[in-house]
Amino acid sequence: MVSVDGRQCWTLFDTGARNTYVVPSVAEVLQTSQTPRTIRTALGGAVKETHTAALLEAEIQGHPISTHALVIDEIGLDEKGIPIEILFGALAMQQWGIRPVPDEERLDLSHYPQEFLEF
Repeated sequence: MVSVDGRQCWTLFDTGARNTYVVPSVAEVLQTSQTPRTIRTALGGAVKETHTAALLEAEIQGHPISTHALVIDEIGLDEKGIPIEILFGALAMQQWGIRPVPDEERLDLSHYPQEFLEF
């Protein structure tokens, strides 16, 4: 789960997806903007289109994150048939030092940045 504006959202951390996606019910509480062109992405065996981007401000296991997300109508279902509300992609995981540990069904946040060093 990822906490967005105090709401727990069912999240898939997917290293096979480059970008991060949210569904409209999550985007309702986020700052969104219209994109200048249609963005198409292949996700879950189908091509999805969007004209909306969002700034995902959330909390993961007590750690605040902020990342760019695309708003799509539906991400899909997990293996138990639960609708996925956020698909957290590889770029955001790299940015925030998040490593999935699939065998243990947990996240490793030991590389979460305490500060950013820019050159």
